[in-house]
Amino acid sequence: MLHDPNDQILFPTLPETEIERLRQHGAEKVFKTNEILFQEEATNYPFHVILEGRVRVTKQVGGEERVLTIHQPGQFTGEISMLSGAGAIATGRALGSVRALEIDAETFRRLMADCSALAQIVLGAMVERANDVERQTRQQEKLIAIGKLSAGLAHELNNPASAVQQAARQLHESIEQGQVLVLHYDSRFTPQQREHLIALNYELLQQRETMLPLSPLAQSDREDELNDWFEQCGIDNSWRFVPALVSAGMELPQLDQLTTTFEQSMFGSAINWLATTLNLTELTQQVSIGTGRISELVAAMKEYSHMDRANYQQVNLHHGIESTLTVLSHKIKTDITIVREFDEHLPFINAYGSELNQVWTHLIDNALDALHGKGHLWIRTSHDAERVRVEIADDGPGIPQAIQDRIWEPFFTTKGVGEGTGLGLDVVRRIVTQRHGGEVYVRSEPGDTRFEVYLSITNARDLTAGEE
Repeated sequence: MLHDPNDQILFPTLPETEIERLRQHGAEKVFKTNEILFQEEATNYPFHVILEGRVRVTKQVGGEERVLTIHQPGQFTGEISMLSGAGAIATGRALGSVRALEIDAETFRRLMADCSALAQIVLGAMVERANDVERQTRQQEKLIAIGKLSAGLAHELNNPASAVQQAARQLHESIEQGQVLVLHYDSRFTPQQREHLIALNYELLQQRETMLPLSPLAQSDREDELNDWFEQCGIDNSWRFVPALVSAGMELPQLDQLTTTFEQSMFGSAINWLATTLNLTELTQQVSIGTGRISELVAAMKEYSHMDRANYQQVNLHHGIESTLTVLSHKIKTDITIVREFDEHLPFINAYGSELNQVWTHLIDNALDALHGKGHLWIRTSHDAERVRVEIADDGPGIPQAIQDRIWEPFFTTKGVGEGTGLGLDVVRRIVTQRHGGEVYVRSEPGDTRFEVYLSITNARDLTAGEE
C-alpha cells in the first residue's frame, strides 16, 4: 500500500527506544473492549502510548459520532488538549483488548519541556491533528447540511415524478381506448378491417416492448426501405409516419398483408390510424420512462448518500457500488463495458456507507477517465474469514511507474488543468485507512490498473461497539 507522507506527521510511530524511556515515567494499563481511555470535553486525563491493540478516536459532530482515526501500536494520543489546557476534543475507546502506557498530564508536560526530541514529534503531530480535526469537522457539517438539502430535494422531485409517471400510464390506457373508439365509429372500415387494425396495433406494441433498439444507421436504412415501398403504392408524405412504424418493428410482409385487407382508397387512412396510434403510445411511454428514470436517480441518490438512515450502519457493498454506477451513468459511454464479478455471499459490514460510496465514486470515476470512452471496467468483490475485498480495474494506459509513489499525495493529479483537484485518492486513502481501519493498494501497468480495497469484517463490527 502507498502511504501519504503526512501520515508520519499526523500519526507518527514512536521508536522503541523512546517508548522504553517513557516507561520510566508512566505505568502500563490494560483496557477492555470499548473501555474509554479519555472522554470528549474531559480536562484531566493521561497521555497514552498504544503498546498493543487499537484505539478508536471519535468526535460528536452534528449529533453524530464520527470516527476521526484509529490509532495503532506505537502511536500516541491525548496530547492536543493536554498541552492546550482545554477540554478533550474527542473520545478514545479501546477496540478489543488494549495495552497502553499511561503518563499523567503534569509528568507529560515536564517531559515535553525537558526532551526536545519528544517535543518535536508531539508538537508536530499536535498541530497537524488539530488542523485535521477542524477540517474533518467542517467537512462533516457541510455534508450534514448537504444531506438535509438533498433529502428535501429528493422528496420534492420524487413526488411530482411519481405523479407524472402514474398520469402517463393512465394517458397510455386512455389513448388506446380512445383510438379504438374512434376506429369503431369510422364507417369507412368494415368490422373485419377494424379488428385487423386493432390486432396489428396490439402485435406491434408487444413487438416494440421486446425488440432491441436499432442503431441510427439501421433505423435510417429501414425508414428508407419503407418510404420506397409507400412511394410505389402512391402514398405521399410517408416520412411523417414511417419512423413510428419502424420503431415498432414493422416489416414489409406485414404491409403487404395490409394491402390484401384494405382496398387502395382506404389503405392510406388505415396506415395513418395505425401510425398515429403507435406514435401516441410511444410518446406516453417516453414520458413514463423519463419520469421513471428520475425516480431511479432519486432512489440511487438516497442509497448513495444513505439518507434517512443512521450514519454508521450495516452496509451492503454491492448496493453502494450499483448506486454509484447509476450516479456516474452519464460518464459510461457506449463503448465502455462494465464487468461485474460479485461475490454472491459477500457479507454486510458495519461502516459509513455514504463515505464508502465516495471511495467507489473516486475509483470508478478515475477508471472511466483513464478509458477515454472505450474499454473495460471490472468491479470484483470477494471475502475471507476476516476481510472483504473490492477491486476496481480497467484496461486503460495505466499509471506511469515514475509517479505511482505520488498518486496518494494531496493535490497531485495527472489530469489537465481544471479537470481534477488531486484530492480524490487522498480522500480514498483517508476514508479506507483512517475512518475504517482498512487498506488500499494499487497495481498498474499498461492495460491493467487495479485498485484493491480491503475492509475488516471483524474490526468493522468492533467499531460500532458502545454506539447504541
